[in-house]
This record gives sequence, C-alpha cells and structure tokens, in this order.
Amino acid sequence: MRTRVKICGITRPEDAYQAARLGADAIGLVFYANSPRAVGESQAADIVRSLPPFVTTVGLFVDPVPTEVAAVLAKVPLDLIQFHGNESPEFCARFDLPYLKAIRMRDGIDLATEQERYRDACGLLLDTYQSGLPGGTGESFDWGRVPEELAASIILAGGLTPENVGAAIKQVRPYAVDVSGGVEAAKGVKDVAKMAAFIGEVRSVENELT
Repeated sequence: MRTRVKICGITRPEDAYQAARLGADAIGLVFYANSPRAVGESQAADIVRSLPPFVTTVGLFVDPVPTEVAAVLAKVPLDLIQFHGNESPEFCARFDLPYLKAIRMRDGIDLATEQERYRDACGLLLDTYQSGLPGGTGESFDWGRVPEELAASIILAGGLTPENVGAAIKQVRPYAVDVSGGVEAAKGVKDVAKMAAFIGEVRSVENELT
C-alpha cells in the first residue's frame, strides 16, 4: 500500500510548493501561537494559494476556543483539521470538516480505546509524549507500541527523519507519515534536499514492500 506523506510546520509558500513538487500528499499549517512554526491567517492563506491541485491542506490546533478555529476557517481554505491537544470528540466534530486526532504516546495509552473514543476521526496521528510540549519534540517513540491491527489507520509522527523513516514504515506499516523538524534547515524553514530525501526514502521502502 502507498504510504502517504505529510510535511508539517510549513511557514513559507515556496516550501509548500517544493513539498508538493516532490510528492507530498499533504502540508500542515500550525495555528498555535506558542509554536516556532505558527502562522497567521493571511500567511496561511498565501501558502494555500501557492499549492497545486490535489494537495491536502491541514490546520493544526492545540486546545483552541471555537472562535479561534472559526476565524481561521473563514479565511483559510483547509481540507482537514488536526487537533493536537486534549480536545473532546464532541469538540473535534463540531466544525463540519474531517479531522485527525493526535495522540501523544504517554505511558498507559490504549490505542484501541482512543480509536473508539474518536471514532468519527479520519485517523489517529501518533506523536511522542513529552510533558509540557504538545508536539514538535524531535524525538521518536517506541514504534512497537502500535498494534498491527490498527496500523493501517495510523499517521505516524514524532522524530521522523530521512534516516529513520524507512525503518519506521517497515515496522509499523502506517497509512501515512508526518514530518516537520526532520526536514528543516531551521525551525519553520524547510530544506528542499531533506524533503526530497525523506519522500525518496518513503517511496524506496514502498518498492521493497510490494
């Protein structure tokens, strides 16, 4: 099965265009003020306008108030929302857009329970748990914690790089992989060579597995 690729933390139109040119299936825009990769509504709208057709635009929020999400949706044509905090299933479902729910892989997490709880989500995005940080830790978690029967609906994130994404796909067989810091020249500035290497490694492993 083809592994989809999301490049997250895009802050510049040129990075979005290059990600799409290289074959990214989705780009992520961070609407969380405390992130070094945060974008404003006008900035995000410019980025979306730079994209060619058939690239999914994902807006990332962390425990937002409803008016915050609504303000972004009024100005930025998002295809999908990614909730990365402690949002309830009811909150996630209230915006009439498909959504992903990020699950930080702290001790004791039962993914089957989380999947049932967020059964209206398009999928679960698994990220590394670090106290006080909602994401962007740059560290991976133990991929062996992902049950084989759930892997096909999982978006795997957390410390992925061109060097380790192949091993991650071979072990987990996720639906998609999500990368941000692992393909950057600086926080919020993507490195074209690293994005190319990341996507190239994903495609290479796909060929091995088919």
